[in-house]
Amino acid sequence: SCYNSPDIKQKGEVFMLKQYILAFLISMVPLIELRGGVPAAMAMGIPAANAIAVCAIGNMLPVPIIYLFARKVLLWGSTKRWIGPLFAKILDKGEKAGQKLVATASRKGLFIALLLFVGIPLPGTGAWTGTLAASFLNMGIKSTTLAVSLGVVLAGLIMGLVSMTGVHV
Repeated sequence: SCYNSPDIKQKGEVFMLKQYILAFLISMVPLIELRGGVPAAMAMGIPAANAIAVCAIGNMLPVPIIYLFARKVLLWGSTKRWIGPLFAKILDKGEKAGQKLVATASRKGLFIALLLFVGIPLPGTGAWTGTLAASFLNMGIKSTTLAVSLGVVLAGLIMGLVSMTGVHV
């Protein structure tokens, strides 16, 4: 049959690879992150486990960069004429998220609080905001990366289950 030809099979594999790359890239975008990546991936036909894995990696890739540089860039940009208001707003959001984490968990419980902040997929939470908040709290890159990674996996599992059950959020 013509459907089993190597040419058509190869085109299908290239198409599927493009779907994986798209899901990966969607998960890197601030605000959308894995919360949008997993449902999009599954809607494109990527199996749930693969969707969660690819989207978690895409969501985690920017975390060390955010931790090391975002705060510095935002502080610098908040004083600039054109980008200042936007950068100041993002800076304020990061500071408030950090204060919220400390208020919720005290200094000792920050790891678990950060994990849950990132892991429970609500608007305004996620790897980007959680990492920015952790950088304001000087949590350290190792504990931040671990807490955020575990939170991203938790969010991925939740979003995968929600997507499989067909619940519209």
